[in-house]
Amino acid sequence: MLLREKSNNNPYASFGATQSWDEEKNLWSAPHDISHTEADDDRILYNLIVVRDRLDKDSEEWQKLNYDIYTLRQLRREVRNRWKLILEDLGFQKEADTLLSVTKRSIVSDSQNMSKAREFLLRLSEETTIFPTSWELSERYLFVVDRLIALDAADEFFRIASVTYPKRMHALKDGDNLKVALCSSPLS
Repeated sequence: MLLREKSNNNPYASFGATQSWDEEKNLWSAPHDISHTEADDDRILYNLIVVRDRLDKDSEEWQKLNYDIYTLRQLRREVRNRWKLILEDLGFQKEADTLLSVTKRSIVSDSQNMSKAREFLLRLSEETTIFPTSWELSERYLFVVDRLIALDAADEFFRIASVTYPKRMHALKDGDNLKVALCSSPLS
């Protein structure tokens, strides 16, 4: 069963899309909607923005918080771009942005997919580097994975993610650096 939006005449409703102006109001990617605090990661960003906005712009605290907010948004953009690249590789060139669009009005109509989506996300985080190591799994990507499951594209997405962002390469690089360090140490 496909995801449905609570919207009137939305041609992309089957992908869980919202109208373009909703994305502009989404705190995830744009700062314009301070009321978008549905998910934990949005609340964290929202709280940082509220605290920053109460401070004097010339203060060191304001600058630090502003940098933290910018860094968090940049990290989110990077992860989103990784997902978009894979979706485009899967043939969803025109639909990638729509598949990644998650707002307050996004819903899951098939609740059975949520447990599969959680398992899939956990597997992605453990077996690939599509998410940075410090990344907490986002509720946003549960909706995206649910859409992939509904489109029967989740397994292929994982295959491409495993090739494009392999976990083993980073582990091997770390291991090789350790070997080089050990070989060049004065004890050897």
